[in-house]
Amino acid sequence: VKPPQFDPNKKYPLVIGNHGGPISNYGERFSPEIQLYAAAGYVVFYPNPRGSTGYGEEFGNLLYHNYPGNDYDDIMSGMDALIEKGYIDTENLFVTGGSAGGIMTAWMIGKSDRFKASAVVKPVMNWYSKTLVADNWYGYYNSRYEGLPWTNMEHYMKFSPISLVGNVECPTMVMVGMEDLRTPTSEAKQLYHALKYRKIETVLVEIPGSYHNISNRPSQLITKVAHIIAWFDKYKG
Repeated sequence: VKPPQFDPNKKYPLVIGNHGGPISNYGERFSPEIQLYAAAGYVVFYPNPRGSTGYGEEFGNLLYHNYPGNDYDDIMSGMDALIEKGYIDTENLFVTGGSAGGIMTAWMIGKSDRFKASAVVKPVMNWYSKTLVADNWYGYYNSRYEGLPWTNMEHYMKFSPISLVGNVECPTMVMVGMEDLRTPTSEAKQLYHALKYRKIETVLVEIPGSYHNISNRPSQLITKVAHIIAWFDKYKG
């Protein structure tokens, strides 16, 4: 999605918006959040990497027992393809996403130093604690990962973004709904506190009365988007 009065001869900052799920997708339907980022002057890239729905069973199951995995490579190669079009300012790359998109955002900033700032929304940071605390805990045994956390600790931690937090260098906003039971506030705080320990610039935004659908009400949507745009604008060159 391009900003109003888009000029292909100019350079624009980029926002990558990672979708949740990951068993979900972006499609030809209206997204106020994406449109608001574009209206603020950003080109928005909203990818459907492997594991997304709508591309057949095989594509949708590529992350089974391997998540996050090569979906990261899909998103990064998609970003590079967009940069090749010539209208992206490579000094102003930003990334955000909620739920599975928050997981991927935390994963991306732990694996790449290309981003100017990020906004990690309602993430899972630690699959061990998520599996034992979240409201859907009963659905994880041998499904997302093999075995239970204490029988396969290495595997659970291998795919936990908290394992990469020592690599994060970009300023990172962490956001969560205070009533979120699916990705509890304790998950978001693991990232926030880790970045505070490391003295990486960060801020924690807790949205009162908000469940996992963090922008269920219009006021919550505006709160979410306004905070993220302000955060990105702060670091935009």
